[in-house]
Amino acid sequence: MKRTTVAVLYGGRSSEHSVSCVSAGAVMSHLDRTVYDVIPVGITSSGTWILGPNDVSDLRIIDRSMPVVDPNRPRVAIGLSTEDRGVLRFVDGPRAGEEIARIDVVFPVMHGTHAEDGTVQGMLELSGVPYVGPGVFASAAGMDKEFTKVVLGAAGLPIGDQVVLRPGTVSLTVEQRDRLGLPLFVKPARGGSSIGITKVSRHEDLAAAIAEARRFDPKVIIEATVVGREVECGVLEYPDGRVEASLPAELHIPGEPTAPGSEGEAFYDFDTKYLDNVTTFDLPAHMPDVDLDRLRELAVEAFHALDATGLSRVDFFVTENGPVINEVNTMPGFTPISMYPQMWAATGVEYETLLDTLIQTALARG
Repeated sequence: MKRTTVAVLYGGRSSEHSVSCVSAGAVMSHLDRTVYDVIPVGITSSGTWILGPNDVSDLRIIDRSMPVVDPNRPRVAIGLSTEDRGVLRFVDGPRAGEEIARIDVVFPVMHGTHAEDGTVQGMLELSGVPYVGPGVFASAAGMDKEFTKVVLGAAGLPIGDQVVLRPGTVSLTVEQRDRLGLPLFVKPARGGSSIGITKVSRHEDLAAAIAEARRFDPKVIIEATVVGREVECGVLEYPDGRVEASLPAELHIPGEPTAPGSEGEAFYDFDTKYLDNVTTFDLPAHMPDVDLDRLRELAVEAFHALDATGLSRVDFFVTENGPVINEVNTMPGFTPISMYPQMWAATGVEYETLLDTLIQTALARG
């Protein structure tokens, strides 16, 4: 029986380059090689496509070092015409033009801008090759924190208050400061992995936080604090079109505020997510079944509101007045400690089965 050829795409030009590499290493090491021929395709920080190594050990975190794509490896390109549909070729050197493989499906294990924001998805649409995950619109809307809330709010889903600072707008007005209160969260509008995010407890620190966010995106989001339990829920589409939600997980971060109105400084930042290994969680979250079921329903509703396909992870704050959707991640992390695969494992879908489902769903969608 012919194996399916999967190109695992990773790296990229975003600030989440290294996280993508680690996620890809985990994905490639868990794909069933009796079913799939796996072709690693890395994208360097400057945007060059290379043929990655078969040994994925260099794509895992060792101590606190973060992996990157080796720009010295052979450059490759995927065909974008109907005649070259899915053909991966060398682009220079003595083997320039030589076909490496004909790709059946692409798994873009990529995070951040120029990755999960619809740009790579648009290129794959041009190539005509099926790919894992949401399409162009859902990816773009899910990446941009402004338009995530525009879409979810229009669908009647619960969202928090925020202000958008576009290029040229220096700071909040007095009215906006009064409305949002303190603490504030200042974020790049289009980014993830908590990169560039600052928690602001004093207005005197706001300018520096905005400057930090603008290192990553000229458009900045300033959010009001939502006091509540941090809960995440995975969404998965099956090849027959069914869409289901995982058991939700509640995150516990050392130093997090324990009472409404507390201004503790802890939040789920980059080091906490990927390096420090200090965050604990309850899986499933400790709450009544009716509340768990409501979170799962809302996660699926958010998935459909964005017209997503394949997968997503929906992040909530569960407040005294009910759940509020914080973000929707259209390509959540797949590192060994990432919540998305852990939530599905707790729901009865092991990592290998999860990957197979995502790939088969992409193939069924065509």
